[in-house]
Order: sequence, then structure tokens, then C-alpha cells
Amino acid sequence: MEILDDVHRFCEAEGLRYSLSSGTLIGAVRHQGYIPWDDDIDIYMLRTDYERFVKTYQDQQGRYRVLDPKKEPHYYYTFAKVVDQRTKMVEKETEGYEIGVYIDVFPVDYVADDPKERERIFRLKKLLYKIRRCKISHSNPLHSRLAYLCYRHLPISVAMLEKWIDCLIIRRKPTGTLCHMTEAGPTSPKGCFPAADMKKMMNMRFEDRTYKVMIGYDDYLRRTYGDYMKLPPEEQRATHQFEAYWL
Repeated sequence: MEILDDVHRFCEAEGLRYSLSSGTLIGAVRHQGYIPWDDDIDIYMLRTDYERFVKTYQDQQGRYRVLDPKKEPHYYYTFAKVVDQRTKMVEKETEGYEIGVYIDVFPVDYVADDPKERERIFRLKKLLYKIRRCKISHSNPLHSRLAYLCYRHLPISVAMLEKWIDCLIIRRKPTGTLCHMTEAGPTSPKGCFPAADMKKMMNMRFEDRTYKVMIGYDDYLRRTYGDYMKLPPEEQRATHQFEAYWL
């Protein structure tokens, strides 16, 4: 939450828009703070704000740093994180890459309003991210060893893959639909929502503090999660698997 406090401070000072998202936003609405079994923080930024943020973010005490996937060698993720440099996290996904305790910063992009066009883009996006995962990961991230070996040895660089992905998912011309298009985003167009939902931001309580959420938070959450106010069964209340340390 201290990382989020500083990101909030910076965005307010620089006029950048962000919104609590995903499970963090469900927590804010349903629990006025963390979902009791949750253990991370997610925020959304419209692409233009996201790009400015990763280029210019600085904290005031030198504790935090933004990880930009386009600048970090061997960085597994396809979206930015803000990390506390005084800490270390150990998790399976980042094996071989040292990372601190973080919050996730996801870009949100305009996508085609036509559902058939969105389906085509999602299928191609999924394939390109699979290939990228195999190029970067030290282990087999796929269920198929044959697919892993094929993707791993394709004569395509990670830089080339990222250029193709950017060309596919980044639209500068606004449409009526938004979606989180990075690898951790939805694997189908179901997670898309009207651009009007993020037209403005409003304040909302989270724990004992106040942060920004999109004006159409209820519409976004219902489209993405269904009846999000209903608690899931206990066996579905999963946490992330990691260890965290002070350095």
C-alpha cells in the first residue's frame, strides 16, 4: 500500500489517470479494502497515461522503481510493475530474475467494437504471447513439450515479437471499447468493457485511504466477473504463491 500511495501521489501531481482494477477493485467495493484472502494490488491506466508513467515515474525517496517490459532484459511480464527496491520476492514466474515486492500497472487499450474482429485479435495475441513466454522463460511454461520446443527455437527475437504485439494491440484512434490486452489480461473478449466506463475517475475508500476508480466500475466488474458481490466458494479463494523478504 505504500507503493500505491506513492504512485497515487505521482499521478495526482502529473495529471495521470489510473483506476484500481481486478481483485483490488472488487475489494474496494465489496470489502472497502483488501479481499480477505488477496495479497496483491492491480491498477489500470489508459495507454497514453501508462506510457507517460513508465517513462517519467520517480519517487521522492529512492525506494521504488518502475519496471518497463521494453527496457528490462529477461523480464518475464508484459506489463509494468512498481517495485520496492528494499525487498525481494521469490516466485515461480520470475525464476532467474530478481524482483522486489510490487504492484501491477496494466495498460488498457482501445479494441475493435466488432466482436468478430476482437476474436481474431485475441487468438493472434494469445499465440504471440505464448511464443514470447517460451523465448524468455528458463522452464517450460506450456503444457506441451513439443509446442515449447517449436516456439523456443523459432528464429524470431523477443524484440521482434514485442513489436508485432504492439502493432496488434495498440490503437491510437479511440473506439467505443476498452480491454486490458497484456498477457495477464483476459484470454477472450469477455473482459472488454465500454470506453465510457473509464471516461472519468472518482474517489473510493480502500482500507483507511482513498484512491481513484473508474466511474463505470460496477459495469466493468459485472462484465468481467458477473455477480462480483457474491463471495466465491472457499475452495476458489486462491492466493498467489510467493515468498517476500526485506533485504
